[in-house]
Amino acid sequence: MRPILSFSLLTLGSLATSLPTVTATELAPLPLVIWHGLGDDFERSGMKEVASLVETLHPGTYVHLIHLADSGSGDRQASFFGDVNEQVDTVCAQLRSDRILRTAPGINALGFSQGGQFLRAYVQRCNSPTVHNLVTLGSQHNGIAEFQACESSDWVCRGGEALLRWGRWSSFVQSRLVPAQYFRDPAELDAYLEHSNFLADVNNEREEKNATYAENMRRLNRFAMVLFEDDQMVHPKESAWFAEVNGTTGEVTPLKERSIYKEDWLGLRTLGEQGKLDFKTVPGRHMQLSEEVLAKLFKEYFAPVEVDLSSEQLSELPAERLVQQLGY
Repeated sequence: MRPILSFSLLTLGSLATSLPTVTATELAPLPLVIWHGLGDDFERSGMKEVASLVETLHPGTYVHLIHLADSGSGDRQASFFGDVNEQVDTVCAQLRSDRILRTAPGINALGFSQGGQFLRAYVQRCNSPTVHNLVTLGSQHNGIAEFQACESSDWVCRGGEALLRWGRWSSFVQSRLVPAQYFRDPAELDAYLEHSNFLADVNNEREEKNATYAENMRRLNRFAMVLFEDDQMVHPKESAWFAEVNGTTGEVTPLKERSIYKEDWLGLRTLGEQGKLDFKTVPGRHMQLSEEVLAKLFKEYFAPVEVDLSSEQLSELPAERLVQQLGY
């Protein structure tokens, strides 16, 4: 019969931190961070429903919805306007400061549309806490050659569209309009390489390569890129798979036939050779996701894993979890 414990939370925490050799192993879901897409925000019901589905499928999952403002309206505006490099830096600090994320043995990451390439930038540039599995849905990894069509009543979107058409390679637009910073027309590669504020760097396309980008990507356990079969919003839709499309002929050059893969600028070839790079297709238009499709992805990529908890991580657990992990 186990003894009755009367430790306080403070005592339990002290116990875990005072015994550096204390460890425990458990099968548990890793925390999940989610970055929404253009025109969305962290307070939307859709984002909360996604978080709820993850928690239903994998009870105990800690979900963090990335946000660039304290309000939904401010977060939505930041999806259109701002310097993406500064936004990624903000998210690096945001995730690093979260107690649960910081002490976890790893995290999973889910990116909707542009949130996908932004999360990839997080992995490449900071990756602390470390991403285990990265899943991107309809993301523009190889950029867009056209801006999305806006609803007539969406003045924020229409204002961004006007800026993009007015001077997409100007420093003013490149440092302020989010979609312009991942605009990439193969017919304008010289201008793109010279003026792109974000994508040319994060895709390591310039002559001087950042070796850290590839090193961090190689640390991923799985990288799944999901393409929507009937995507009419992202041009070209094959960007979701890092493919390049000739705007005149429509010819598609798959990722594995491109220099970015052959020369392993981002560690994608290494992931591919290790069976860690997945090309997924789902039915429907851009972001038309059924619960069934999401559930299938979540079961495959966000299922519980066996983790070793260090003394520091044990000290961060609630009292009842700490008692359980110490074997009482």
